[in-house]
Amino acid sequence: MIICDLCGEANVCLQKEIEGKEYDVCTECWNPIVQKLRGKGRVKERETVFLPPPRVITEREDEEPNPLPGEQPKIWGAVDTPNQKDRTLA
Repeated sequence: MIICDLCGEANVCLQKEIEGKEYDVCTECWNPIVQKLRGKGRVKERETVFLPPPRVITEREDEEPNPLPGEQPKIWGAVDTPNQKDRTLA
């Protein structure tokens, strides 16, 4: 038997933590408090969410960077027409 911190009587008490302090409260005192506080309060323990590490964007040395908005893009390539080969053989 433990003495209840609320009513002062020797009863079977449960340890309850309120605002970081532990109290011995019997069920006769605890039930009215539970009914009064039902639907109120907040979650004590919150889950920790781990975000993925930030992506590091690296540009390749052999590639040119993309043009800035408003600039003309650079077009790389060669003009190769398939009909030119036929003209050289004739």
